[in-house]
Order: sequence, then C-alpha cells, then structure tokens
Amino acid sequence: MNRSAIITLAHGSGGQLSHELIEGLFLRHLNNEALAELNDAATVAVPSGQIALTTDSFVVSPLFFPGGDIGRLAVCGTVNDLAVTGAQPKYLCAGLIIEEGLPFETLEQVVVSMAETAREAGVQIVTGDTKVVGRGAADGLFINTTGVGIHPLALGPRRLRPGDVLLVNGTLGDHGIAVLIRREGLSFDAPLVSDCAPLNDLIAALLAACPGDVHCMRDPTRGGLAATLNEWAWSAGVGIEVDEQALPIRETVRSVCELLGFDPLYVANEGKVVIAVAPTAAERALATLRAHPLGRDAAIIGRVAEMHAGRVVLETLFGAHRLLSMPVGELLPRIC
Repeated sequence: MNRSAIITLAHGSGGQLSHELIEGLFLRHLNNEALAELNDAATVAVPSGQIALTTDSFVVSPLFFPGGDIGRLAVCGTVNDLAVTGAQPKYLCAGLIIEEGLPFETLEQVVVSMAETAREAGVQIVTGDTKVVGRGAADGLFINTTGVGIHPLALGPRRLRPGDVLLVNGTLGDHGIAVLIRREGLSFDAPLVSDCAPLNDLIAALLAACPGDVHCMRDPTRGGLAATLNEWAWSAGVGIEVDEQALPIRETVRSVCELLGFDPLYVANEGKVVIAVAPTAAERALATLRAHPLGRDAAIIGRVAEMHAGRVVLETLFGAHRLLSMPVGELLPRIC
C-alpha cells in the first residue's frame, strides 16, 4: 500500500481497498494463526473453567501523547481490566472506527503500537473490524477492544473487610495530566509522560507472593482514585480511609492541577492499580510491588474501616478529615 495515502470511505466498503488495508496493514503487523484465518470470529483454545471477558472503547485526544498513543492505550486498558480480576489475559479483539482523511502513516503507527504492546503484555489480537466514517464523524480514530482472560479469581469489592490495607503501585494522575499538557501545549521544566502500561506481569507477581490475601483490585482510570474508592465503599458497604500524606503524586502533576484547578485524586491513570490486601500481607505486598519496574513508587495509602460505611474519608496534610466524594461531571474530557 501507499504509505503516504490517506484513509478514504472506500477503505471501509468491503471491496478491494478494504482487502488491501487488512492484508497490507493489520495482518502485516498483528498476524497470528487465529487472525490469519480472517473469519468473522476467531477460534481459540482456552482451558476448562471460568473466563473473564471485558470490553472498552478509547477516544483519546490527541491520538499521540508523551508515553503512549491510542493504540497502546487500547491494549493496556483492556489487559489491565482483565488482570485486576486475577485473570491471565490471553486474547483481544479490536474494532477501529477511522475518520476519512486520516493519514495512512498515522494509522500504521497506531497499529504498530498495538502490536508492540500486545507482545509486551503476552496477548494476541485475534480478530477485529474496521469502519470508515465521513470527515468530522470520528475525530481521527476510535478503538474498541474486547479481551478474554482465563482463570479469574473471586476478587471484588464484596471481599473487602475492615482492616484491609490499601496500596497503589505508583504515582497518581500521570496519564491524565500528560495528555492535558500535550493537548493544551503547556510546557514545564520537569517532563511528564503517561503511565500507560500493561499490569498483568506485576499483578501476577503480587498474586503469587500473597496467595489468598489479595481481596480486591481496580485500575483507577476515568475518575481517578476517588471514583474507584467510592465505588468500592458503596458496593461493599464499608468505610474507606485515605492518608493524603501517603499518596504518591509527582510535583509536576501537583503544579498543573493547582494551576488549572484540578484535584489529582480525580485524574485518570492508565498504568496504576489500587489493591486491597489482608493486613497481615500488607508489607509483603508492598515489597513485591516495589521489586517490579512498574511498582517502584508503590505506597500504602489507607485502609478499609467499619465507620462511615459507604463513604471515603481523606485525612488531610493538616490532620483534618474531609469526605472524598464521587466525581461529578466531566473533569478531564477525552483522556482514555
């Protein structure tokens, strides 16, 4: 194919150009035995027992940002949604909605990024679909991904117990602020990149080190840490207490949030996981996270409590307490 070309409506017609797009781009970078069949559905092998299944759509603007792009984001987001159930991510499906006029080179960059990230995460993209829409209908490119994982564990908010210790594997708000800085053309002395990364290897190490002691995990994407903890408190009917002083937040993120009036606890993350573990396993879990490249800045940030059921309480830097409420409205649009 002509790499200097642009995507036209004919690329989505199902005809010759559609065939060339599939053969010349997607199969060239994503090829595997299941995908090569080019059937309407992939046939793959999974062990007997339960599977985990998730789907998500990605509409980030801009398509490329420090530390990642929409392709890496789509793979990481889906892999992480599987991994936090305790499952081993195995297969992904990808649906791309492409705006007419998107440069072919841009689309290829995204597909190459998806392929590289899938290899990094140890998963295969086994089937997919493309649709081309008219100019102005898709803001360049939208991606939907569906993922399948095997051997999920019975993790979730219902397993939270008073006394459980809360951990996070690193600094908060990096992704949302990195995207915002690129979008708004802001400049800061300290460069900031998105934390976008597949977390399945880190989570597998944690589960191996703390068998039976990990009660709940979640990747705090849209709505950030605040949304995740409020969902847990409400679902489990427990209180959650967070120590503001213990929260790992980069100074650049703090500075941008102060400048623009955001709270970093409500900013999206794409390479972070919030974990609730039994109190006897807290130090072991922390050491395991810190031993992994994606957990070097891990910290214990709070605990599950019997008091103030259904609410999240933040102990501030000054020793006061305030409710950390569920986010309302759209704080940072188009960041995942």
